Amino acid sequence: MYALYRQLTYMGGCLFALLLIIRKNKGRESTTRYIEKKAVISQKRPKGKLLWIHGASVGEAQSALILIKKIIKDYPNTNILITTGTLTSAQLMSKALPKNALHQFYPLDHPKWVKNFLNHWKPNAILWMESELWPNMLYEIRKSNIPAILVNARLSDKSFKIWKIFPKFSKNILSSFNKILCQTSKDKNKFDQIGAFKTIVTDNLKYSSAPLVFNKNDLGKIIKSIGNREIWLYASTHEGEEEIAHIIHKKLKKDFPKILTIIVPRHPERRDDIKNNCSLYNLKTTYRGVNKILPKNDDDIYVVDTLGELGLFYKISPIAVIGRSLSNDGGGGHNPIEAAQLNCAVIHGCNIQNLQQIYDNMDEEGAAIMVENSKQLYKTIKNLIKDKSELKKLESKALEFANKKTHVIDNVMKELEPVLSALSCEDKKT
Repeated sequence: MYALYRQLTYMGGCLFALLLIIRKNKGRESTTRYIEKKAVISQKRPKGKLLWIHGASVGEAQSALILIKKIIKDYPNTNILITTGTLTSAQLMSKALPKNALHQFYPLDHPKWVKNFLNHWKPNAILWMESELWPNMLYEIRKSNIPAILVNARLSDKSFKIWKIFPKFSKNILSSFNKILCQTSKDKNKFDQIGAFKTIVTDNLKYSSAPLVFNKNDLGKIIKSIGNREIWLYASTHEGEEEIAHIIHKKLKKDFPKILTIIVPRHPERRDDIKNNCSLYNLKTTYRGVNKILPKNDDDIYVVDTLGELGLFYKISPIAVIGRSLSNDGGGGHNPIEAAQLNCAVIHGCNIQNLQQIYDNMDEEGAAIMVENSKQLYKTIKNLIKDKSELKKLESKALEFANKKTHVIDNVMKELEPVLSALSCEDKKT
């Protein structure tokens, strides 16, 4: 099975290259750095031992940042290479990485590009985040005997069914990891069934995320511009959810004439699609943009089409609806802990399979509210705005839940300690 995959990906090199150019022309890849996905590398490898951490997109990158900050604190001389696959995650890393960590785009899974990548960086240990498994890269890692650990591992039901069809192939791929640190016992059971070597439940790293940062000067300006208007936030939206926000806003405006709806899209490059949808509902809209334009008194919708400002809007909004839980793409859910940490009342849809345990636990403890559709979402927001005591109760429950789960990073670091200590010891010898 692997031989066939390898042959197909090798033959697909020209197609991969063409795909990258098409994506670049559409603004979905970096215009200058997209060639990194073909393992054309401009940066030099740091001297000494190197730890490579890979996280596919923004969600995995955020988990990786939690880990990177802890590793740098405990092992300050560690050189770290972080790879991700998306433009948004790269922009996140450019702002958040410490000085002894550098970012590269992950190469597409072409056999030659994978080899070139490993030959250049020569990582001494690898931490792989969450769920993305690329056979050619993992084959080369195993062949090179590089210690590798799958961290914060999860496996969706869909992926599990696919991997089960090819048990020998699955076992071979997973044998690249010395151990797999799973988010839940359910994930552990899935990995065990498809041939994982050593699986351990350490819980979800996202519980240990630091509260999102925000600019205090910007906070004062936003608060002043909004005044005493009622507000609610739809955070990290995907396709279909902006339309839900527009529909709900029109309904809410009947009861709250001054209400302001704030939308923070997960991918700011979707601003043109959002603008087109906004125009259909005849709603007055301001787009924040790089100049940080403030909402006007008569605005209906305020679209925050910038990166790295979600914490600012969690801070000002008492109500946060978490995106990609009612989206057109089948959902999956984004991290609700970030909203809870900044004292928001958390609401979400039912398509939250990527973070199911977190959402289930929050719902069970009254720290979040699940809605099944836009109609229920409208009623829930309306009731919370009207009932201030219920709103405060939900805010408090969410914050309390977030504060009691911060120990997960310690569980993970305990399992990583042998690998990280070995890197540190070897560095001292060189």
